[in-house]
Amino acid sequence: MEKQEFRIMINGPREKVWQILWDDASYREWTSVFAPGSWAKTDWKKGSKVLFLDAENCGMVSSIAENIPNKYMSIEHLGYVKEGKEDFDSPEVKQWAGAHENYTLKNVDGHTELVVDMDIAESHKEYFVNTWPKALEKVKELAEKN
Repeated sequence: MEKQEFRIMINGPREKVWQILWDDASYREWTSVFAPGSWAKTDWKKGSKVLFLDAENCGMVSSIAENIPNKYMSIEHLGYVKEGKEDFDSPEVKQWAGAHENYTLKNVDGHTELVVDMDIAESHKEYFVNTWPKALEKVKELAEKN
């Protein structure tokens, strides 16, 4: 796996960007860039299980490795959800199980810098390199409204 980093400057406080990232309604909106109907089943607390699901309730099983409100969220990806069943053992899962997806929010001259760094398997690299910038633009758009 290779670590990739994506970043964007947002005109607004970290608290607002954090809310956009993890509030259910706005989460569904910005993650629809990855898959229409995306949503997350979790309480976002450290140690909690997360199901990242699409409109067909398929997706990933993960856990919250760290949550420092308004500053940092680390998610560890553990397996897939397919047809309602969790898969931690298939060869495909073993290629990326244990990968982390980290969100860091920093104050920079009255703005918020959002940095996402992620462990990416070679087979998914092109998809994420093309899609993350679009997702971050959507976060920025939502956070800068009003």
